[in-house]
Amino acid sequence: MDVLLIDPPWVIENRKNLWRKVGSTLPSLGLAYIAAVLEKNNISVRILDCTAEKISLSQIPSRLRRLNPSYVGITATTPLIKNALKIAEYCKAEYPMAKIILGGIHPSFMPEEVLSDRNVDYVVRGEGEITMLEICQGKPKEKIPGLSYRKGGHIVHNKDRPNVEDLNSIPAPAYHLLPMKKYKPAIGNYRRLPAMSIFATRGCPGRCTFCQPTFGRKLRARSAQSIISEIRLLKSKYGIKEINFYDDTFTAFRNVVFEFCDALIMQKIDITWSCFTRPDFLDEKILGAMKRAGCHLILMGIESADEQILKNIKKAISLEHAKAIVRAARKIGIDTRCSFMLGNPGETEETIRKTIDFALELDPDEVQFNITTAYPGTEMFEWADSRGYISTKDWSRYNMSETVMDLPTISQEKLKMYYKAAHKKFYLRPRIILRRLLKIRNFAQLSQELRGFAAVLGI
Repeated sequence: MDVLLIDPPWVIENRKNLWRKVGSTLPSLGLAYIAAVLEKNNISVRILDCTAEKISLSQIPSRLRRLNPSYVGITATTPLIKNALKIAEYCKAEYPMAKIILGGIHPSFMPEEVLSDRNVDYVVRGEGEITMLEICQGKPKEKIPGLSYRKGGHIVHNKDRPNVEDLNSIPAPAYHLLPMKKYKPAIGNYRRLPAMSIFATRGCPGRCTFCQPTFGRKLRARSAQSIISEIRLLKSKYGIKEINFYDDTFTAFRNVVFEFCDALIMQKIDITWSCFTRPDFLDEKILGAMKRAGCHLILMGIESADEQILKNIKKAISLEHAKAIVRAARKIGIDTRCSFMLGNPGETEETIRKTIDFALELDPDEVQFNITTAYPGTEMFEWADSRGYISTKDWSRYNMSETVMDLPTISQEKLKMYYKAAHKKFYLRPRIILRRLLKIRNFAQLSQELRGFAAVLGI
């Protein structure tokens, strides 16, 4: 084996954390895309998904034995960086001659912090397919864009690698290397199982101060036929019945969405699906097309009901338009999940109450309240850190349910109080309970509802 790719275990220690009970177990598609590109170039690869395989940190050393890769790639989000670095330590001890490479959101934004760990040889910044390929092909490290590394007593950052312009040129993720039967979306996100997440686009049109864009800012889209081909592969080889589009803004390319929906209908592809997008990229026409093509759920970020707060975080949406979209989606027959953040810059008890009241008025089928998390590399983090508002840099706490900022306008204690109350105030209303009960059509949906209800009570 030439390359071992590792997705660290995602462990939430706080038993009252909502995501501990309703969170998803889905693959790192970033690793799967890298694996596909490497295999296309005759490089042997294995993927170790610790969360899906239920491999704890303490079990990893025994799983590493007898593999002996030349390169180890480890992906990491901010809350998983501590686990990723521990795995790097294990790998360096087991494979002292191998190159240990970290990539993903957190290393991309914090390469110097990650490279301060002597067990890490390289950091891949941004999209990793071509950078990882060039490392494995032995290209001199000085000539690889998107790479950071130590040289002598200092850290070198090569020039940024341009984004992949033609997404259709990237082979489909290496699903055959993943434990496909062990994945499941978050509670409330699916109608049928088995389900799988895919990307139709890369990039995000928004400029929100809190966002770490998964694939950068520049918007790019796959062709509708490329997306259809991947869905056909997932259906025929793995029996997938449900697709979750995890794009930042799935409907950013209207022509692709309409072509995709038409193809699903014309080719009679039996799939149900959901997507993430923004309300300002939706209208009744595109909602109608999506419904006819099997879409049953749209997830949208609203964040706050206070106009000044929205300006503070550069969330350029219209609250009135969001209301219209939720009403239109209900009329057409698509469920909506709207997410809100409590604890934004400028937040007060008054603005939080305003947001919770707006969520009740908006009355989507599902809501999600998160504690605002200023992730490293974002404009919000720089703002908070420069003013001394960051209360911890224990990255494992950056999980959207713990306070990491100490704002002058509201105490952490008050913020936690409103966070605990918000979900209960929304979900424990008789009308929402009755609405959700009436939508149950099978045992899988009943199981989701019971688990979701228990999670809300346990916050």
